[in-house]
Amino acid sequence: MDYQKLSTAQIIALGFAGVILLGGLILWLPMCAAPGEQTHFIDALFTSATSVCVTGLVTVTTAVHWSALGKAVILLLIQLGGLGIIAVSMFIVLLAGGHIGLKGRRMIQETYNLNTLSGMAGVVRKIVACTLGAELLGAVCYSFVFVPEFGWRKGLLQSVFTSVSAFCNAGIDILGEDSLAPYVGNPLLNVTTMALIVSGGLGFLVWWDLYRVARKRLGWGKLNLHSKLAITATAVLILGGAALYFLFEYGNPSTLGTLSLGNKFLASMFQSVTTRTAGFFSIGQDGFSDASTVLTLFLMFTGGSPMGTAGGIKTTTLAILILTVGAYLKGKNDTEVFRRKMRDQDIRTAIVVVALGTAVLLVSATALSLAMDASFIDILFETTSALGTAGLSRGITGDLPWVGKIIIILNMYLGRIGPITLATAIVMRAKDVNQNVHLAEENILIG
Repeated sequence: MDYQKLSTAQIIALGFAGVILLGGLILWLPMCAAPGEQTHFIDALFTSATSVCVTGLVTVTTAVHWSALGKAVILLLIQLGGLGIIAVSMFIVLLAGGHIGLKGRRMIQETYNLNTLSGMAGVVRKIVACTLGAELLGAVCYSFVFVPEFGWRKGLLQSVFTSVSAFCNAGIDILGEDSLAPYVGNPLLNVTTMALIVSGGLGFLVWWDLYRVARKRLGWGKLNLHSKLAITATAVLILGGAALYFLFEYGNPSTLGTLSLGNKFLASMFQSVTTRTAGFFSIGQDGFSDASTVLTLFLMFTGGSPMGTAGGIKTTTLAILILTVGAYLKGKNDTEVFRRKMRDQDIRTAIVVVALGTAVLLVSATALSLAMDASFIDILFETTSALGTAGLSRGITGDLPWVGKIIIILNMYLGRIGPITLATAIVMRAKDVNQNVHLAEENILIG
């Protein structure tokens, strides 16, 4: 296969698939399993996929099934998945003393939606530096919780692993089956985790834009439209989700009912943040009411912001669709926000992303319901969590048959690279289409 002839979408799709397969083969080795544990290849592949796709669903308990080597491999796969195949491969080239060629610069430009081909090496270095810096700060904060509990060696390992997993929105931990539930009332751990999740989910472009505005002492109005939309949508989803969880679960003894008022607020906020592709939980998901479950499905499907470590259809996609519907109901021809007009291409792309995501979700949920005996709400929850790379489950992941595991692996893969990336990689859009040719219009009845 000629690397130079591959498009960026094809390289991303093949790159993630190759790393998942390689990771699965490595985790299949006996030395990666803890003493007395045996790993089936499908479970090794599943673990590799959930790590690279930064999802968090697991068929075996990470804390007890894997050896120290296995956990190190999982941590490396999470880091690779969080940074992205393009950024990692280009950074390795730079470390080896090489330079990024024209093909590499174009891949970085297309991957991060940049307007120029210059300074691509600096972009890669900033991505890696920002990621490692945030993870180091998170590990320091976690150490104040884990070191007193586990001792220096194990406490620091827990801190590093949890920090990397949180920033990359992976949600995989080595604490045990209860995840962060034992720390539901710990403010430092909860705030640190939420900060890392939101930081990774906002996207590198937003943080660079915020830094630019802060360095020049400019105001909110000088931010790029993308940054404004991503920040606003993220804030509305987090605060709105937390308020609804607090309202829906206030008296539910299986979730928030037994907690103090302060811990109710904290747990509601954590649930709202983690549902948007993080995977950690401080409250068991199977105890939530139907109303909260529907809310969780919506938040998992939405996910985080583009160019970050989160999955889902993305916050900006949802915002564009809502704004477009609002503009139509108001009788406007243009979709407007923050005194700017949305591009028609962005609106069409948002519609395609939602349509493809919904189609994949319906097909995979139907297929999984045929493959295993479980309630449909649990199956829909599982497939939505996989596609949104959220990593939350209502307890059926360990019971998945091998066919079900393949379905969830494919969902996680699609959720990480994005359905539109895969579609573009398989069916390349023609570049020689004459955009100036318009056919005659004819009316169609709708609604």
